[in-house]
Amino acid sequence: MKKSMLFIAAMLFLSAGSFAQKEVQVQAGPNISINKEVHDYGDIEKGGDPYCEFTITNKGNEPLIITNAKGSCGCTVPEWSKEPILPGESSIMKVKYDTKRVGPINKSVTISSNAVNEPTKVIRIKGMVLGTEAEGASSPLNETPAGAPVIR
Repeated sequence: MKKSMLFIAAMLFLSAGSFAQKEVQVQAGPNISINKEVHDYGDIEKGGDPYCEFTITNKGNEPLIITNAKGSCGCTVPEWSKEPILPGESSIMKVKYDTKRVGPINKSVTISSNAVNEPTKVIRIKGMVLGTEAEGASSPLNETPAGAPVIR
């Protein structure tokens, strides 16, 4: 009985050690890390600064290559360096939003790369472009049926 308990204890110890080793192992290759998932413009004036930045870092051990970045619509345009990001280095991705469009901002940019941890990564932008009451009234979301009371 003592030998079987000792055997079970030894097996548990060895399997726990094996499990711990698996957690420590790092996947070889490029590893993408971005400083934020979402950029919040907050309230921005119509025609205001359209740019925001995301810092992309390669936390892997091989060069990271961003093969594509695509906005969810034509009003969201990413710009990035086409040069590989070396291990431990960072690069800036600028995202331009068309701030001439009055109303809420809720867009995404899908980044494709050779990263082993996340070959496809989605980042988001949000906020509100402020304009005059007349500009906002042209939106179908702001229209009220004839005769309906307007609550402001």
